[in-house]
Amino acid sequence: MGIAGYIGVYILLAPLLILGLAGYWKLFQKAGRHGWESLIPIYSTYVMLRLSGRPLWWLLLLFIPGIGIVVELGIYIDFIKCFGKTKMSQQAGGVLLPFVFLPKWGFDKNTRYLGQSAGYEFREQYQHLLHKSSVREWTEAVFFAVIAASLIRSLFIEAYTIPSASMEGSLLVGDYLVVSKFSYGARLPITPVSFPFAHNQMPYFGTKSYWDGIKLPYLRLPGLSDVKRGDIVVFNYPIEADSPWYRPVDKQENYIKRCQGIAGDTLSLVAAQVYVNGKPAITPPHGEMEYMVNADSTAFSRKLQYDLHLSDIRAFTRVDYMINMTKQSAAALKQVQGVKYIRPNTQFRGIYDPEVFPHTPNHRWNVDNLGPIIIPKRGWTVKLDTLTLPIYRRAIEVYEGNKLEAYGNNISINGKKTNSYTFKMDYYWMMGDNRHNSLDSRFWGFVPEDHIVGKAVFVWMSWDAASPFKDKIRWSRVMSMIR
Repeated sequence: MGIAGYIGVYILLAPLLILGLAGYWKLFQKAGRHGWESLIPIYSTYVMLRLSGRPLWWLLLLFIPGIGIVVELGIYIDFIKCFGKTKMSQQAGGVLLPFVFLPKWGFDKNTRYLGQSAGYEFREQYQHLLHKSSVREWTEAVFFAVIAASLIRSLFIEAYTIPSASMEGSLLVGDYLVVSKFSYGARLPITPVSFPFAHNQMPYFGTKSYWDGIKLPYLRLPGLSDVKRGDIVVFNYPIEADSPWYRPVDKQENYIKRCQGIAGDTLSLVAAQVYVNGKPAITPPHGEMEYMVNADSTAFSRKLQYDLHLSDIRAFTRVDYMINMTKQSAAALKQVQGVKYIRPNTQFRGIYDPEVFPHTPNHRWNVDNLGPIIIPKRGWTVKLDTLTLPIYRRAIEVYEGNKLEAYGNNISINGKKTNSYTFKMDYYWMMGDNRHNSLDSRFWGFVPEDHIVGKAVFVWMSWDAASPFKDKIRWSRVMSMIR
């Protein structure tokens, strides 16, 4: 989103924010406090704790990721209870539409501060307001838990599990990650009508978990930073816009790769080395790729597995092996007695692989040799011809929603003949650290900005399903930062 987009968001939200703050101001005044106290972050929460009778040490809980959001929500509900708003419909309105209900209550002459909602005297005096059946209590608890968890998942953080080996050894199968939505700015829901906590399919049934009868335009809140080269990014798998899925952007499967190129970069691969703007990119230190190994001993494979802990080994003859490993493992392997040579198993330049983007013989590219290719940037105009059209056609048609027709050298977009196109979004080039075992941008091209979900921040748990029970938890990876 550009500066104009951010200004538009602020213009849209400013009146709602002002209404909510005006309601807060008036409610604080009704409780005998200064209205300006409602405008000061943290301090206003302190005042609400005093007004509701909750312990002040709850303030410390606000600084715990995830838990802080739930606690803040609880303090807010206790605060509006102080004014007799104890019905579930009132609390739901106060949570979901604060810009409506807070000013309504604040300027209502019949709404007054009744006392500390968590206090004994309040409960005794206003027992008729607080009496609830066990069914109602459970219903309210579930309702607000769903709201809180949904807000956390949508706007702040979300858990993600590594399902495949495409990022090894930077990230391992069984790593449980925390993905930050606010790092790049939370993307607001595009398909708002969906079943809570189900991404695109209902568990066990396999049916759609959403209704795509309502689709909202792409809108992203301001974030802490833009996507940078080297970031490990979770995004929606762009290919699922097509048959047989035809899924909306936010309901496409989540993928995780490393960003190798950002909008405006010129990227190429030469013998598996990534170059960005003519300079070699930093190779992920724990990234893996295939190596050809020749050794003169049949005992060699046992040494690989048990001494060097290499398991992804394929033997072609008694002396020739294909091994997926890191650069460090390859260097260590060179020191093993009996090893004659080790070389990366890279394809030669000019060998055409039809599975590699953009899937045309005019670009004789493969997974190890590709480009140069310019990554589209918002506002950049590309000249369209027989060489560039295969590269950018999908972005123009599928991601930016244009109707493109090409007849020989004649190209029309939305019915108008043209030989150029100006992009409306930024795009990124994503690749797995396990270079010969990753389905990434080399196969399907660019990732549009509206597909970006968030930034992988840290591993909170790592579970090795293949190990014995006592070794299943990889303790060295628990609560480790992602680099």
